[in-house]
Amino acid sequence: MILYNITVILDEGIEREWLIWMQNTHIPEVMAAGKFVSQRVLKVLESPNEGVTYCVQYVADTKELYDSYRVQFEQGFLHTLQNKYPNKLVSFSTIMEFI
Repeated sequence: MILYNITVILDEGIEREWLIWMQNTHIPEVMAAGKFVSQRVLKVLESPNEGVTYCVQYVADTKELYDSYRVQFEQGFLHTLQNKYPNKLVSFSTIMEFI
């Protein structure tokens, strides 16, 4: 199984709006792509960064499913996120394998 983790560092002023949008719009759209079996949102309580830090995690059964998501959908979803909140957040992703 593969864990696709996106860490997002937000300006505090958009935290509530961003979280509502993620939970009601963005995450359902990502899950509708059919590549992931589960998802979760975590708030980082002790972050060395300014602003607020969240991790949005998606689990895929195989690396091939994640790769398919990346090729077909990832850039579009990231573009949407950056356009919705220009200069208000920074994000990076990490791919991990369950052992």
